[in-house]
Amino acid sequence: MNDVCRMIKKQTITNFINMETAIKTYDRNAPVCGSPAWRYVYHAIHSADKWFFNPAKFTEPGFHENGMDNPDNPCNKVLSNEQLLDYLHKVRAKTEKYLDELSDEELDEKPDGCEYTRLELILGQFRHISSHIGMINGQTIERTGKFPIFAGLDGKQTDKLFDE
Repeated sequence: MNDVCRMIKKQTITNFINMETAIKTYDRNAPVCGSPAWRYVYHAIHSADKWFFNPAKFTEPGFHENGMDNPDNPCNKVLSNEQLLDYLHKVRAKTEKYLDELSDEELDEKPDGCEYTRLELILGQFRHISSHIGMINGQTIERTGKFPIFAGLDGKQTDKLFDE
């Protein structure tokens, strides 16, 4: 693996760790802009699944309903936290494999049918995932008065869910 892709992978894993903590600490039914918080969790995971790689070549997961990835759209399907975590773990494994196979030179290339380079897609997902983790954690802090543990640059994990 190339140096840049290795660094991207390390920080991507940290993002997935932080999303997992957010899921384990949030109130899934808390309203966020008129939708339950779990819809924003799904939205962020789905976006990573689609936009991290090549949105032009994306296949929806089997459980997906049309429009379900947009929290503003009505949705009859409800995903449990276990289903969300399972999806997150699958997307994480898919992403790690992709980054293991990607070269630094390919970062500046556009995937087939896509208007963005691979690096733009990756950075866009860093921004997107972090934004939604912040939204979700903000609600958790407001509700509990506790700050969910947040892995930093070093990617160190802990078994604790909240910063004491």
